[in-house]
Amino acid sequence: MPPNLRRLVTRTDLLIAVAALAGGTLMITVGGYATWSKHWDPGAWWRMVPLVGQCAAIPFRRTAPRTALLAATPFNAADVIIGPNFASMMIYGDLLYAAALYGRRRTAERLLGVTSVATALVLGSVALWLHSYSAAVIAAAVAAVTWAFPVMTAMAVREHRFTAQAERQRAEQLARLAELDRRSAVHAERARMARELHDVVANHLSAVALHSSAILRVPDLDRAGVERAMEVIRENSVQGLAEMRRMIGLLRAEEAADPPDAPRLDELERLVGRSARTDLTAALEVEGERPELPAAVELAAYRIVQESLTNALKHGGPGRARVRLRYTRERVLIDVRSPLGAGAPRLPGSGAGLIGMRERAAMLDGSFDAGPEDGSWLVRAALPVAVERDGMDRDGMHRDGVSGEHA
Repeated sequence: MPPNLRRLVTRTDLLIAVAALAGGTLMITVGGYATWSKHWDPGAWWRMVPLVGQCAAIPFRRTAPRTALLAATPFNAADVIIGPNFASMMIYGDLLYAAALYGRRRTAERLLGVTSVATALVLGSVALWLHSYSAAVIAAAVAAVTWAFPVMTAMAVREHRFTAQAERQRAEQLARLAELDRRSAVHAERARMARELHDVVANHLSAVALHSSAILRVPDLDRAGVERAMEVIRENSVQGLAEMRRMIGLLRAEEAADPPDAPRLDELERLVGRSARTDLTAALEVEGERPELPAAVELAAYRIVQESLTNALKHGGPGRARVRLRYTRERVLIDVRSPLGAGAPRLPGSGAGLIGMRERAAMLDGSFDAGPEDGSWLVRAALPVAVERDGMDRDGMHRDGVSGEHA
């Protein structure tokens, strides 16, 4: 078979054509056809011509359906004129089905109209010719089954295929969206855990490193100074271990474990009190009456102050760090001013603290700014009093009952 013809003819359709020819020949041999008149029968050999013509179009029913149908139509008309052959009727019905299914949508619609008109013409012609209503109805029914019903069936199958394809595409899109949502959730969770680990670990370890460095750097430090430094080291070590245990419990998803309590603004005075070096102290100023705040806002405000004081201990110069917390009806305003350090920082930093503070404010639709001002390092943040965002209600709790810090 030439390559060009091989592309147009499928093996399955070729086998169907051979089987149809064999079956049609058998039907003609046993007289499986109708005659329009008892006095006129062209004979079996003449009936083979329409059969062979239609079978020759079957191999192209899938690759060139309209061409195959057009080529078979004159042979089908000749078969109807001679006397309908049962096998030829089945073959032409299959070609109509293939043209409506594998061709264009407009082709199927036109074929339905043409076959419906042809069925109506058969009904009228038989009624006028034979003057028999019952014969006309039977002939029209046969014509409809042969011509119109295959087209209607193909259109229904076509619609089902289009619907199935659309559903598959929709399922694929939903799967891709679900994967994007999963990746986004994983990224957001990693970013949240990174912020929490940085804020929890960096603060306590920085205090431990600074006070242990002070003990080593000052050889003649008195006993009281050593004890104060060791108390700070011990307190930060114990609190750091407790925070780490809570974080590990969350990472292991221990459902039976109680969620850890989020830090509250009531603990700021204690936080500011222990954020000190031998040459740096800290003070807290609170203005206004504190309203009932969501846990998410309290956590963000606490972490911003905590990280600001940690940065002051790590990078600030000698002097006094001032923490100012002001409550208004709509905002919680945070100002942390610390002296700028001269030269290299006391401890190295990665810049993750500023990123984390900015992210915490942005998640609550607040604002954040940090930078040098008048010889000091100033951190400013404004957080809304009422928050309702990403499944968080106004009490700062996720709707599944877990606090905003650890949800």
